[in-house]
Amino acid sequence: MVVKNAQNNFIDRDLSWLDFNTRVLELAENQKLPLLERVKFLAIYSSNLDEFFMVRVASLKRKIEYGNNDRLISGLTPRELLSAIHSKVRTLQDRVSFLLINDLKPRLSEQGVKRVSWDSLSESEKAPLTEKFIREIFPVLTPLASDPAHPFPHISGLSLNLGIIGKNSNDGEEQFVRVKVPSNVSRMVRINESDFSYILLEDLIAEHLHLLLPGAKIEEIYFFRVTRNQDLDIDEDDADDLLESLEEELSRRKFGAAVRMEVEQGVAPRLLEKLTEELEIESHEVFVHKPPLDLTYLFEMSGIDLPHLKDAPLRSVQPHRLEDIDRHDADSFFAAIHEGEILLHHPYQTFTSTVTRFVELAAQDPKVLAIKQTLYRTSGDSQIMKSLIEAAKAGKQVLAVIELRARFDEQANVRWAKKLEDAGAHVVYGVLGLKTHAKASLVVRKEDRGLTVYSHIGTGNYNPKTARIYDDLGIMSADQILGQDLLKLFNHLSGVHSESHYSRLLVAPHGIRKSLIEKIERERRNHLDGKPSQIRWKINSLVDNEMIEALYAAAKDGVPIQLFVRGACSFRLSKVSKFGNVRIRSILGRFLEHSRIYNFHNAGNHEFYIGSADIMERNLDRRVEALIRVDEESHRAELQTILELSVSPRFRMWEMTEDDSWHYIKNGPEGKPLEDFQEYFIERYKK
Repeated sequence: MVVKNAQNNFIDRDLSWLDFNTRVLELAENQKLPLLERVKFLAIYSSNLDEFFMVRVASLKRKIEYGNNDRLISGLTPRELLSAIHSKVRTLQDRVSFLLINDLKPRLSEQGVKRVSWDSLSESEKAPLTEKFIREIFPVLTPLASDPAHPFPHISGLSLNLGIIGKNSNDGEEQFVRVKVPSNVSRMVRINESDFSYILLEDLIAEHLHLLLPGAKIEEIYFFRVTRNQDLDIDEDDADDLLESLEEELSRRKFGAAVRMEVEQGVAPRLLEKLTEELEIESHEVFVHKPPLDLTYLFEMSGIDLPHLKDAPLRSVQPHRLEDIDRHDADSFFAAIHEGEILLHHPYQTFTSTVTRFVELAAQDPKVLAIKQTLYRTSGDSQIMKSLIEAAKAGKQVLAVIELRARFDEQANVRWAKKLEDAGAHVVYGVLGLKTHAKASLVVRKEDRGLTVYSHIGTGNYNPKTARIYDDLGIMSADQILGQDLLKLFNHLSGVHSESHYSRLLVAPHGIRKSLIEKIERERRNHLDGKPSQIRWKINSLVDNEMIEALYAAAKDGVPIQLFVRGACSFRLSKVSKFGNVRIRSILGRFLEHSRIYNFHNAGNHEFYIGSADIMERNLDRRVEALIRVDEESHRAELQTILELSVSPRFRMWEMTEDDSWHYIKNGPEGKPLEDFQEYFIERYKK
């Protein structure tokens, strides 16, 4: 049970998330990493922060506007939390500026990746850039004026803009003009082909305003950027058609309230006043930056073809069971799965030739009668989606459970839902009031032995793009007990609200919280009874207060606990540090650590679960999630190895200290750089 009045028992979720993003920034600051990988981490940091403001800060601001001043579980009021967030972000902003100007910029210049100013260019260099501007950029620019005859233009979220104060050439009246920097044109405009020197697109536009605004007298030019509330607000109880309601809400999203404005350092006070007034934004929501704004353009820079400045390319390998078969032959492929469950570890092991091929062969195989699939995040060119459409057109029974509300993937999922319905697939959107986050695929195949159910269940999305950069686990299986579990789950998702009892699965919202708390309590009792005990979890987020309280109780009674948390962690180590039996670590690297492993010692009879659920209230109470018990001994040993290596002193990682702060451990006792956890697995799977 949750302890009453326990506000200081937990680190605030949002402040802890900022700690996580600080760890991403520390990767960008680590001079031992390849230069363009550091650039990429800074781009990730910037992109993460954008989404944080669009969703978390927007939600917090809405609470304040509704007059909610109740203390949060961390003990802070919404206003106090917003102030703490703004303060922390400004501190991080100073670190970003220092990193960019004093570290990355000179190192990149040494490698020929140099940002140049217009004034530093020769006339022979300027001429082709002007020609490029006239030919490729000028036609897509739309200057919008604001004066008594023209309303203030809508500023779309995350767009980069030039704010201009000038005087009209006709009557000399002062005008505000906004020019949006096009997002579908490269931000890095190359100067020549001999090196990678570039001028930023916004600087090129600013230098050619005389062509865009001929005759106008320009007095002030500054860059600015607005972040808007991008969270969706759909009342499913009042939505007759969820698909239609979502489409309407998506069209309104771009008009969400402003929650942050970034402006260039030195902005004229009257221009800043104009922007804050028109955008209805408070002064504390304005962030003044050294240029450039919007560092997500560094993703483009990290893609420059300079292999010596990057990690070596990853070549995913095949699982041993599938190495010597004809992977284009359905009989061989499914026979290999029938021989024994296959544990998959992406991206070290291939996703395309295993999970994608699983669905692809099922769609083509005349022996397959039905395919059932959950879909949370997909890609625009998803082969899995194309295979499901192909299967439906071929007359197979296809059930696609599409989560329309997968944040920032809603539009893509709406498009796929329509295509699947047109092909004749059964498309459902899950259980009313719950997001479907479980990762499961099921194939029913008619074989000589009778109907056989083949399954895939895992920790990651059915998205081939993210499968190359996310660390995830999965199992392909012909176990009929698991197959029956998944058939029950899919029936539930398609609208059959029967009471289901599962054998190998734990399913939220009714089963995971209860089961995990019971298992924590069992470890506590075992320890008190003198039996061996231990809890080890590898997860993305740990922010559910009831679960944390259960872990606190187990820790206080002496249960050894190891927690590997990539992102937000509300667990206060300071609450139990005196017992010396809890370690909390975080691993970040070139791949996003996305797999989830739950391990309980169980007095020597170890239990392992993998699946889609994190320790968050939304995962445990407001989503359909699934964890699968891993039964095969070799697979349990592999998960054991992953957990043991996660605490090994040979690898660099972050550790929570007794004052609840995070310490980056990147060097050994003698100052020697520690190994990279993920590079170890790359080499391990090669062998």
